[in-house]
Amino acid sequence: MEGARLIIEEINKEAEQKIKYILEEAEQKAEEIKQEAEKKARIKADWIIRKAQTQAELEKQRIIANAKLEVRRRKLALQEELINEVIGTIKDRLLSIPEAEYMEVLKDLITSGIQELGEEKVVLSSNGETLSLLKAHLKEMEKSVNEKLGKDVVISLGEPIETIGGVIVQNLEKTIRIDNTFEARMERLQSDLRAKIAKILFG
Repeated sequence: MEGARLIIEEINKEAEQKIKYILEEAEQKAEEIKQEAEKKARIKADWIIRKAQTQAELEKQRIIANAKLEVRRRKLALQEELINEVIGTIKDRLLSIPEAEYMEVLKDLITSGIQELGEEKVVLSSNGETLSLLKAHLKEMEKSVNEKLGKDVVISLGEPIETIGGVIVQNLEKTIRIDNTFEARMERLQSDLRAKIAKILFG
């Protein structure tokens, strides 16, 4: 009987050791699984965070880009508004210019046109009112221009054209022309104004 009891005790002891080993192995495995799960969760969380950060940055850049475009659009609109305002003011001023002052303006426009053209015989074209004014003061105009240029230039008058003022200076063959009408001068002024205002607005 004593032998049987010892055998039973040995079996129980061996069983307990196996159970302990199995439990320890199970706990270790469970811990490994838990750690792996936590690692995957951290990786996924990091990925989610990175993705969110990337999306947030892209959205930020989109908002900034749109804001910059809107600012530029408004600056361009302001630029055109300022140019139109200046040109409108100049146009109103030119349309109401007194005759004596207009004659002085015409002298300068004709002189610069002849100088640029480089001819000694020229034809002037303008609106009917301006041509009538020039016709009434043609000798005076020739004398003033010749004194300014230091040479004798013969001025003749051409046909009326559509313009608010100023003159077109042409050679006799009318193959070369210098457009010094108010519209042409304002167009050139408009380009200069646009460049100057753009520099102020855009740097």
